[in-house]
Amino acid sequence: MIQVVQQGLLDTIQDAGRYGYQHLGINPGGAMDRAALYVANSLVGNAGAEAAIELHFPASAFLFEADALVALSGADFGAMVNDQPFPLNRPVQVSRHAVLRFTKPVSGARCYLAIGGRLALTPWLGSYSTHLKAGAGGFHGRVLQKGDRIPFRQEVIFHSDQQATPLPWTADVSDLYEAGSTIRILPGHEWELLEDDTLLHAAFLLTEQCDRMGFRLRGPVLKTHDRGERLSAGVSRGTIQLLPGGQLIILMADHQTTGGYARVAHVITADMPALSQHTPHQQLHFTAVDEITAGNLLWQQEQRLQILQNACKLRLEEWYLRY
Repeated sequence: MIQVVQQGLLDTIQDAGRYGYQHLGINPGGAMDRAALYVANSLVGNAGAEAAIELHFPASAFLFEADALVALSGADFGAMVNDQPFPLNRPVQVSRHAVLRFTKPVSGARCYLAIGGRLALTPWLGSYSTHLKAGAGGFHGRVLQKGDRIPFRQEVIFHSDQQATPLPWTADVSDLYEAGSTIRILPGHEWELLEDDTLLHAAFLLTEQCDRMGFRLRGPVLKTHDRGERLSAGVSRGTIQLLPGGQLIILMADHQTTGGYARVAHVITADMPALSQHTPHQQLHFTAVDEITAGNLLWQQEQRLQILQNACKLRLEEWYLRY
């Protein structure tokens, strides 16, 4: 059992997403940074797509009411267990009565807390992800609040004099975020409406209007040959829409399922983890790739995650046999 002893800004339960319901107006949702979700889960022996806690800064503080094997991945929020630093991308044995806090935003926008043995939750439409608009999934369909107590499906028991004992291996995640601030895109359905290629040569800033629904950008005004109204059409995570004022918005995890703005481009899936870790006022550039390149990059990323998961499983098995 883990208890929220201090409420965060927007902390929710998320897994890899809820698919097959967009025709009903229900978006897939899920973790903003799926790579970090998979890394954190793999480090504690869970399936990569398993539910974890997505944290935004200022993040919640948690009291462990039972021993747990825990991992953090994604953003660095200066995690501490009592007075001991808590490392990123490394499994840590946390003892009963320990308190996990997040002290300062060092880098990134979203951190993922995975707990070995999985969280004991009830799925909605096949997913544990929190759908805030529907008030379903996750923990009572809402953000985590002070006093919430989330049970584990399976508890681990170990004996240690330390409140937190890191295990002796770390996941190398550098390849998962190699895109940095140059985000690779595919041309969208209305790409040909753009008057020029400014989108590929200009710098764009993330505005304060960045959340799980979308990232609004500020940059040069982009113009199109056709300024007429168009029918609403299907959109997905990563769709880049051109707003009436000539600015861009990138749709993220909690996007609507249809939209009427021009779909000028689409962020490749492999670069969504890097994009999701950007914060307001950071700068972005775009570069175009073809579908074959986008597919190969995604395949390589998934291969890395699978290799990591296999390696973590083996290391955990060896560790518990030894101790």
